[in-house]
Amino acid sequence: MSELTDLTARQLLTGYEKGDFSPVEATRAALERIEVVQPLVNAFVRVDAEQALAQAESSAERWRKGEPQGLLDGVPVTVKDLLLQRGGPTLRGSMSVSAEGSWGEDAPSVERLRAHGAVFLGKTTTPEFGWKGVTDSPRHGVTRNPYDITRTAGGSSGGSAVAVALGAGPLSIGTDGGGSVRIPASFCGIFAMKPTYGRVPLYPSSPFGTLSHAGPMTRDAADAALMLDVVSGEDWRDWSHLGPADSVRGTLADGVKGLRIAYSPSFGGQVAVRPAVAAAVRRAVGALAGLGAFVEESDPDIADPVEAFHTLWFSGAARLLQHFGPRQREALDPGLREVAGTGARHSALEYLAAVDVRMDLGRRMARFHTSYDLLVTPTLPIAAFEAGAEVPAHSGHRRWTGWTPFTYPFNMTQQPAATVPCGVDEDGLPVGVQLIGARHADALVLRAAHALYESGAANIPPPVPAAR
Repeated sequence: MSELTDLTARQLLTGYEKGDFSPVEATRAALERIEVVQPLVNAFVRVDAEQALAQAESSAERWRKGEPQGLLDGVPVTVKDLLLQRGGPTLRGSMSVSAEGSWGEDAPSVERLRAHGAVFLGKTTTPEFGWKGVTDSPRHGVTRNPYDITRTAGGSSGGSAVAVALGAGPLSIGTDGGGSVRIPASFCGIFAMKPTYGRVPLYPSSPFGTLSHAGPMTRDAADAALMLDVVSGEDWRDWSHLGPADSVRGTLADGVKGLRIAYSPSFGGQVAVRPAVAAAVRRAVGALAGLGAFVEESDPDIADPVEAFHTLWFSGAARLLQHFGPRQREALDPGLREVAGTGARHSALEYLAAVDVRMDLGRRMARFHTSYDLLVTPTLPIAAFEAGAEVPAHSGHRRWTGWTPFTYPFNMTQQPAATVPCGVDEDGLPVGVQLIGARHADALVLRAAHALYESGAANIPPPVPAAR
């Protein structure tokens, strides 16, 4: 049944409906895949095969009766280990979190996946409290890239990206505070989307505040649209949720003809992009133009907001660790301990000045989108680098934000942004193109991404998890 692991969620659902195979067969295939790849890539914190098979049996019975439960009945999914999932601990990659307790509550997105009949395979790896753009932690070690296990999977939703890429369930729910679904999706050759802030409710709220979004990580844009329809909407536990959400699936096939698209290859020369990455992104932009979009090279009127982002991000880390004692701090990721120390030294006035930068950035992007429907950039300026490092060797970067200049600005503005695989570099490592819409233009972002998949521009070779 190994071929079942290559199917999208939609293909699985069609197979269930026709009786070609069952949720039990699909779940067993995914669990078998996990057994094979987990020792190589370390994508999972916990796998609960007994629970997953029990859920799959219940789903199979519903399908036999012709009474599927919701939109995802029987589809194997994984959950990033920052999001609560009842029945087991959420350890957040940290030695400071005790596994003891009842763990009786789902995060809003997990609750909705459960309500729609999804089968939960397990929890996926994250750096400690999701603080950085690669996935390694003191508690769970290093997560590795499915295309080359000597390389990083990216982060902070690295385990989820690897799971989807290797067929350990076609859907995963991740979080993104500065690129954390888009970064690993780009490095691992899958699709991921950070929806407009508040579209997918979060609980508990992130220590990094309103920078953090939850979003789908999937095989393609159509699966993401299906998943987003499931996890969007209201939840009283999140005071900042946007309320009822329209379906994004209805316009998915409308294409890009007539859309006004701005292509910014380097933010006006502010970012050094690897030639192989730039070439792959340029081909994806050409595909959009070939599909009828009006494309022109144009850079948004923004300067790199990294200092303001650091003030907001590091202050969140300081707040997170505020009540940690010396022994707890000693067991932390040293980088997290360092940035939290920096954040603790920021004054309230410095924090509010960073908020001012954020609001100005939001206004500038809103004005930009009066002229353009979408902004297209590389997702990242590089492909995956060595595993176990926060920054590439000899890059001169101090923190992960040094090599993610295209992702974190759009957490500050709360805009929807997605990454689509668009090629591989000279080492066979995936490259992603980023599509960014105005706030609330989630359906438009998905529509353009779907057009790239339908055109074949998003097709890349499948991963082989081995050292090159």
